[in-house]
Amino acid sequence: MGKFKFKRSFFFTPMLLVFISFVECSPKLYTTGKDFVASGNYDDAIEQFTKLIDENPEYTEAYVARADAYEKAGKKAEAASDYKRATAFEDKDESIYYNAGRLYYELEEYKEAIPMLAKVTALDKKHINAYKYKMESHIALEQYDKALKESNSLIELNETASNYARRGFIQDKLENYNLAETDYRNAIQKAPNVLEYHVALADVLFKAKKYDQSLVSCNQALNIDSKSKEALWIRSMIYKEKIDYPNAINDLSKMIIFSPDDIEAFFARGIYYQEFNQHQSAINDFSKVISMDPKYAIAYFHRAKSNEEITQYAKAIEDYKKYAELSKDNAEANERLKIVSERLYELNRESNKPSITFIEPMERDGNSINVVEDATEVTLKGKIADQSDIKYAKIDGADVTFNQEGDPNEFTVTVDVEGKESISIAVADIYNNVLATTYNLRRTEINLPEISLLAPYASSTGEIYLDVDNRKLYVEGKVTDESKIKSIVVDDMTASFSVDANNPEFFATIDIANKNKFIVKAEDIYGNVAEKEFKLNREAVEISQENPMGKTWVIFIENSDYETFASLQGPVKDVSMMKAALANYKIHNIIHKQNMSKAEMERFFAIELRDLVRSNNVNSLLVWYAGHGKFINDIGYWVPIDATRDDEFTYFNISTLKAALQSYSQTVTHTLVITDACESGPTFYQAMRSGLKERDCGDWEATKFKSSQVFSSAGYELAVDNSQFTKTFANTLRNNPNACLPIENVVSKVTVAVAKDGMQKPQFGKIDGLEDEGGTFFFISKER
Repeated sequence: MGKFKFKRSFFFTPMLLVFISFVECSPKLYTTGKDFVASGNYDDAIEQFTKLIDENPEYTEAYVARADAYEKAGKKAEAASDYKRATAFEDKDESIYYNAGRLYYELEEYKEAIPMLAKVTALDKKHINAYKYKMESHIALEQYDKALKESNSLIELNETASNYARRGFIQDKLENYNLAETDYRNAIQKAPNVLEYHVALADVLFKAKKYDQSLVSCNQALNIDSKSKEALWIRSMIYKEKIDYPNAINDLSKMIIFSPDDIEAFFARGIYYQEFNQHQSAINDFSKVISMDPKYAIAYFHRAKSNEEITQYAKAIEDYKKYAELSKDNAEANERLKIVSERLYELNRESNKPSITFIEPMERDGNSINVVEDATEVTLKGKIADQSDIKYAKIDGADVTFNQEGDPNEFTVTVDVEGKESISIAVADIYNNVLATTYNLRRTEINLPEISLLAPYASSTGEIYLDVDNRKLYVEGKVTDESKIKSIVVDDMTASFSVDANNPEFFATIDIANKNKFIVKAEDIYGNVAEKEFKLNREAVEISQENPMGKTWVIFIENSDYETFASLQGPVKDVSMMKAALANYKIHNIIHKQNMSKAEMERFFAIELRDLVRSNNVNSLLVWYAGHGKFINDIGYWVPIDATRDDEFTYFNISTLKAALQSYSQTVTHTLVITDACESGPTFYQAMRSGLKERDCGDWEATKFKSSQVFSSAGYELAVDNSQFTKTFANTLRNNPNACLPIENVVSKVTVAVAKDGMQKPQFGKIDGLEDEGGTFFFISKER
C-alpha cells in the first residue's frame, strides 16, 4: 500500500544521505500523527500527516490517517476528499472506498457517494452497509428504479423488517402498491409492534383503493398509539371515500385536539364540512387556516365557495378576488371570479337613481350653487352616492374624475361658468339608472363668516379657561362678514343678534355640564357657513378658588420686527423667559401680542382689552412690554413696529395706556405695568416718597385694596438683546420659595442687579391718575 521498504546501506554520497534522512523522517511523522490522534489532538495530527504527504504524495496510509483525523475533527468534506485521493494509490481496499462513500452520503453529495459505494460492492458483494448507503443515495436522488435494485440485493443478504419496509417505501414511490403491500406485511410479520409499518401499509392499501384493508391497518396502528396523526389522517380519508363524513370529521377533530397548530388538518376538515353541506362549519375552518397563514390561497377559494352556497355573495366575491390575487394566472380562480361577478351583478340590480351633493361651494336650497360674481370658471367638489358603481358622471359636459385618495365617491371638477346662469348634471350607474338635473348659479360672495368671542376670552387656539365651575356659561361674541348674517347657533342654542346689523355681536347662555367643548356656527344670507370649536379648560377653577388676587391675566406686548428701527432678538427671549417663570404661578390667562403697529396698540388697549377685561371679570392685570422705547421731554414711549425714526407722533405714548387703563378701573383691582425699554416719565407715575414697604400676602388689605403700579427701567431708550432687568425678574420668580411674592420684593432684587451692571436705577411707583388704595400686586404660587 505504498509503504517504504527500509534497506541497510553503506554508501555515503551526499544524495544517499538525503535519502536516508527522508526514510528516517517519514515513519516518525506518521507515528507522531497517530499518537496525536490517540490523544485527541486532531489539528496537530493533521499537520503531521500533511507534512508526510508533502514529502511523499503517494503515501496511501498518510491520506487514510489524515482522513480519519479530519473526520474526528468534524471536517467531513476534507476527510471524504482524502479517502477518495487514497483510492488512486490503493484500488483494492474496499474500506477506503466505503469510508469515502459513507462520508459523501452524510454530506448529501449523493452523486459522489454512489460510485465509491459501487466499488465497495464490486469488491465485497456482501457489504450490507455499502448496499444500504447506495440505496439511500438513489432514494435521495429520486432514482427509485436503481434504489430498488440495491434494496433487492440488501434483502438477499439480510431479511430484516427495516429492509423490507424500506423496499416497501421504494415500491410505493414506483406506484407498485401490491408489491409495496407485500413488503410492508413482511416487515410487520418480523416486527409487529412498529407503528410506522402499520401506517405505511395503511397508506399503500388506501392508494390501491383497498379501503377495508386499509381501515384494518389504521385501527391496528391506533391500537399501538391512539394519538397517531398519520393513522388518523389516513382513516379520515378512508371514511371520506366511504361517504362517512361524520367519522371522517371526527378523526380530523381528534388530530386537531392533539395538534392544534396543524393547518392541514383544519383545511381538510373544512373540505369535509363543505362536502357534507355544513358550510358555516367549513367557513369557520377555512377562516382558521387563513388566520394561521394569510397567503393560503386555496383556503380563500373554498371559503368563497361555502359563502356562495349560503348566499353570502359579497363575502364570496371578496374571497375569490383574494384567491385570484394570490394565484396569478390561475385559470380556475379567474373563471370562477367571472361567474360569481356576473351573478352578483344580477342579484344587486336596483332601480334607484344616483344622487349628487356639492360640498364646495356648498349647494343651496332649490338646486343652486353660489359662485363669485365675476368668476369665469369654478372648481366644484362634491360627492355622488349610489347603491351601485357609477358608469359615468358629467357636469356641464366635463367628465368627473373621482378622487384617488380618501372617499372614492368624492370628486373634483373645474367647469367653465363664464356667461352661464346654470350647469347641467348627468350621472348614470352600471344599471343605467340616470340622474339628469340642472343647478342654478347664484353670483355672490362665497367667503365664510369669521367668528370671535368676547366673553369668555378664548386663546388663539380656541381654548377657554373657566374660573367658575357653573353649569351655565354666558357667551358673547362677534361675527364678521361681507354680507348680512342669517343665523348664529351656539352649541345648538340659537343666539340673540341683530339680523339687520353688519358684523353683529351675539349673546347666548348655554349648558356646559359634562362638556369639554362647544361649537359656534354662523351662516350668512348666501348660505356660507362657518363653524368654530372652543375647548373648555377647567384648570383655572381651582386656581380662582385659592387665589387671593382673583382672576389674573398677563398681557405680553412683544415688538421685534421693526421697519425702520433695528430688529431685535431680545423681546422673543424675554417673553419666553417670563412665560416659563410664570408657569409656576396662578395665572388664569396669558395674551401674547406680537409686532403691533401704533394703530393696533391703540385699538387693543382702548377697545379690545377693555372689552375682554370687563366681560371676563378680570381682577388682576399685568401688562409687560418688550421692545424698543423712547424717552422724550419726560414722556415715555413704546415704539410700534411701523414707527418712524425721530417722528414722535408715530410712537405710542404710554400716557395713552394710562387713559385706557382708567376705563378698566371699575373692574380691575390690581394693575401692574412693566417695561425695561425706557423710563415711564413723571406724567405717568408718582415716585415712591419712602422706601419699599415689606408686604405679606396674608395681609387682606394688600390683596383686597386697589393697587396701580408701574416698574420701568431708566437710562436707556433702545432695547438690548440681553436684558439684566428681565433676567433678574424671571430668576426672582423662579427661585422664590414662598407661597407668594409681592412686586416690592422683585423690585428690590432687580434694582440691585441692574445697579451692579452700572445702569441707572429702575423706577417703581404708582400710576398717576389711577385709583390706588395701598394694595399691591402679588404673584401667587401654584403650590400655595
